[in-house]
Amino acid sequence: MDWSIIGILVSLAFIIVLALRGWHIIVIAPLAAVLVAVFSSMDIMQTLSGPYMKGFINYAAKFYLLFLMGSIFGKFMEDSGAARSIAEGILKIIGRSNPMAVIWAGGVIGMALTYGGVSLFVVVFALIPVCRPMFKEVNIPWHLFAISFAIGIGSVTMTMMPGSPQILNIMPTKYMASTPMAAPLLGVVASVLVLFFTYLYTKYALNRIKAKGEVYQAPAGVGMISTGDVVMEKLPNVWLSIIPMVVVIVLLNALKLDAVVALAAGSVACIVLFWAKLSNILDTLNKGAVNTVIPIINTCADVGYGMAVAATAGFKIVSAWMLTLPMHPIVSLSIATNIMAAITGSASGGLGIILETLAPKYLALGLSPKLVHRVATMSAGCFDAMPHNGVVITFLAIAGLTHVNSYKHIFWAHIMATVATLLIVIPLGILIY
Repeated sequence: MDWSIIGILVSLAFIIVLALRGWHIIVIAPLAAVLVAVFSSMDIMQTLSGPYMKGFINYAAKFYLLFLMGSIFGKFMEDSGAARSIAEGILKIIGRSNPMAVIWAGGVIGMALTYGGVSLFVVVFALIPVCRPMFKEVNIPWHLFAISFAIGIGSVTMTMMPGSPQILNIMPTKYMASTPMAAPLLGVVASVLVLFFTYLYTKYALNRIKAKGEVYQAPAGVGMISTGDVVMEKLPNVWLSIIPMVVVIVLLNALKLDAVVALAAGSVACIVLFWAKLSNILDTLNKGAVNTVIPIINTCADVGYGMAVAATAGFKIVSAWMLTLPMHPIVSLSIATNIMAAITGSASGGLGIILETLAPKYLALGLSPKLVHRVATMSAGCFDAMPHNGVVITFLAIAGLTHVNSYKHIFWAHIMATVATLLIVIPLGILIY
């Protein structure tokens, strides 16, 4: 095996091991790029200042404003109480009476918020104070909340549902002639399949904890998220709370405006509708802006590492091999995207690398941009949820959970459910497009 390819594998193992030991991806990514350079006999400083920083800067240039406005919009939804109002409205419909309902209530709330444009980082914080009392009420282990997390923000509204304003569904539109509504039938079918597979896993997990006699236990780190009682009378009306999300979705999909403009308009709608609920608009704006920093820098670091990998002889060998595999190019595109998302531990990072390096080659083969958009996006949101994934690590930390007791739920409800879905949806997409 080529030393350059070995270097890529060693750097991936390096990232996973250090991430599981608590190292931050901002530190790990450039160190991993150094390993890649050493194994590929590349100049270390030229690799860091060249491919690594080029990937880092290019990603920031393309997506910083999108991250910024998404974070600000999410913060206005959170601080106004609109996000919590929507959550409570859904709970009234779904109920809190049994374990399956409780787990899926959390998932449905997450889907509603993320499809409305709220950042998945914000949604995690919004879900915990709503779900924790319900899990305690029905006496089921808190680690099952990882299933709600996977349902709510892991795949359906992040990569599958047509029209989603989440960044994964917007990124391909910057590189090809597609829109957020690309391949709508394929996206809807994929969403239904993922939810079905996740439902089966939820039943299995509930049977397991029942057989083992597991019950609710207060998680570690309970002080990280406020769980105080909400003054329901002070929450905005649920129908008013939905309006900013509708504004974002309509402007993005019906009027075809840029996602940055749509999210900015959603933020303005929040200010107009919930002026009396926002105690300090400037504080909300500032905090929303500051909340942009870690997600965008994390992803830029991931993309930088990936671009350092893409500059190696080993990557050229692997990418050339994938383009000549004896299979439909859409299948090899899915495999390539999954590999890059796994290496970087980031859906947006992996997709960014594919869009920058391989997508033009696949489009040159005459593939439908709509099909490339949907398959690449879905594939990016599959093996992205590796143990070193930034969202996974953040989620476990703020929920008071660990890889040991909870990662298995993310693996089955996110990764394996999406793999099973891709095996069905890709042949269907080839037939349609």
